[in-house]
Amino acid sequence: MSEKTHIPQTDPFRWEGVPLLAYKEESGSHFKAITRQVLFDDGEHFDTQLRYFEIAPGGHSTLERHDHAHSVMVIRGAGSALVGGEVFELGMRDLVRVPPATWHQFRATAGEPLGFLCLVRRERDKPRVPTPSELAQLQADPKVGGFIRA
Repeated sequence: MSEKTHIPQTDPFRWEGVPLLAYKEESGSHFKAITRQVLFDDGEHFDTQLRYFEIAPGGHSTLERHDHAHSVMVIRGAGSALVGGEVFELGMRDLVRVPPATWHQFRATAGEPLGFLCLVRRERDKPRVPTPSELAQLQADPKVGGFIRA
């Protein structure tokens, strides 16, 4: 990420000099049709990263949890999110707080992408996917089990 003061948008939801990256650098986690861009990586002043994720229609993020929190703002499209034991419908400018150690997953609707800004600590722990027994426990709740993709 550049240290420029101004970074213009070059195309819708694409910024000058900001690479379009794979969602996950490592394999082994279940996700579909999602990309990320690191918009700000400010270790000097705020120790945070501001990232933009875009999930293609019908795609989803990994079902995971970790020790750090996320602050999310939807800026494109619509979708839904699992946070803990609740499923929320998401629309433009909705805010989602993902507390530490909370299972979460984001999904785009079938008809449009879901794009969101995500603010996290710059240095953070690696996400953990559910073990087979944790997955079975999550799937035992009809609301959660009907939502998750794992």
